[in-house]
Amino acid sequence: MKKGDTIELNITDYAFEGKGIAKLNKEIIKPGSGEAEKKDDAENYVVFVNGAYPDDKVKVRLLKIKGSYAVGKAVEVLNASGLRTEPKCKYFGTCGGCRQQDLKYDKQIYYKQKHVEEIFEHIGNLTGYDFKEIIPSENEFFYRNKMEFSFSDKRWLMKSEIGSDEITDRNFALGLHIPRIFDKVLDIDECFLQSELSNRILNFTRDFFKSRNISAYSTKTHTGFLRNLVIRQSKNTDDLMVNLVTSSEDDDLMNEYNTELRNAIPQVTTIINNINLKKASVAIGDYEKVYHGTGFIYDKIGNHKFRISANSFFQTNTLQAEKLYNTALDFAELKGNEIVYDLYAGAGAITIYVSEFAKEVHAFESVESSITDAKTNAELNNIKNVHFHKANLYKSFLPIVQEKKLPKPDVMIIDPPRSGMHKNTISDVIKLEPEKIVYVSCNPATQARDIRLMVDAGYKLLKMKPVDMFPHTYHIENVALLLKV
Repeated sequence: MKKGDTIELNITDYAFEGKGIAKLNKEIIKPGSGEAEKKDDAENYVVFVNGAYPDDKVKVRLLKIKGSYAVGKAVEVLNASGLRTEPKCKYFGTCGGCRQQDLKYDKQIYYKQKHVEEIFEHIGNLTGYDFKEIIPSENEFFYRNKMEFSFSDKRWLMKSEIGSDEITDRNFALGLHIPRIFDKVLDIDECFLQSELSNRILNFTRDFFKSRNISAYSTKTHTGFLRNLVIRQSKNTDDLMVNLVTSSEDDDLMNEYNTELRNAIPQVTTIINNINLKKASVAIGDYEKVYHGTGFIYDKIGNHKFRISANSFFQTNTLQAEKLYNTALDFAELKGNEIVYDLYAGAGAITIYVSEFAKEVHAFESVESSITDAKTNAELNNIKNVHFHKANLYKSFLPIVQEKKLPKPDVMIIDPPRSGMHKNTISDVIKLEPEKIVYVSCNPATQARDIRLMVDAGYKLLKMKPVDMFPHTYHIENVALLLKV
């Protein structure tokens, strides 16, 4: 085999990050005989296939050839697996947002649970814990409270559009990026991740700025006005935020957009303009201007209310966030007299959620603006037993504990970014010796790595439970409980 070859394969299994698995017998030459023989099953050559599922027979174009494995892409399904379903979105297969939309949802959650277990066994060498059944998402579609769309001066064309005379404007797009393509955007008119109302805002915004010949930002020349459209929609209130990210100010244009958007879609409760002066393609401004409303929206998780600004972190699936936090709370088994530390606290959602069940909660966070949001949320909920500390969680938070003479924790709740915990932070946790550690993660691979280090330092992995926050993607949240032994 060589790169670029097309071969037929039977898919027998499914790997993390959405790749079908096929195995080929490798032929070897017997020394001195010149005759070929096949290796046994244990030494089969593995081919990972994007766009394929177990029981598929597919035609595969090989993209990468390595000594022990190959990577390919399914270019034709010869015999379709019974695990498949018809994708709902017309952009599926081009847009990279929903990689598994053509896989039945019950099979998606089956493989997510299976993949978490495999990751913990292979990366962490961890077995013997109680592995609880995954919590599926209540909604398969329209589950996100935030969508971030991009403008571009280069429109990505779908196969059906290439060569079409109907595509007259190739220099303006508002939609989503194609995987690994940073300078082009797929122009979309509907997405099934947030809401129908979100789609109306998306299409109004495109029509408004195109009709006025307003330029989209170029990541190559770093010119152009329009950069991002971010829509945040509360699930438990009627609040709806539209945040337009631009490269400069234009009050006249923004006032006109504000007026016409509110006339067209009166459900919008606040309109913000973030001005991003940097070259980096991030949907966060150096500063912001509010054109309508307060500049905030409010949402609820459980009995707690949270204020959400344009750039603050908030769990993207509100309904599933409550199930995630309830799982963490259930694992912690708080009696009301514990000192709890919350690491990577963000805007204080978990801190506030568990506060009524603990004596004190000390929250540690690296980002100053997140701490400001967290303090506001604590005041909003009239919570008095939480304390927020700015700490470098990528170096060491122990100096803050020592300097402020904080009480030692009985329970730690840890919810780091995808990269996991820094080794220094893990060292701090081990030195503080909490009786219980509840580790919440959006990346089972880094979670397994970190937990292995804690197990080696005297902790036992007691149980785990995955929570599906993002249907049709391979992403999964996982909650783990460790006990000091």
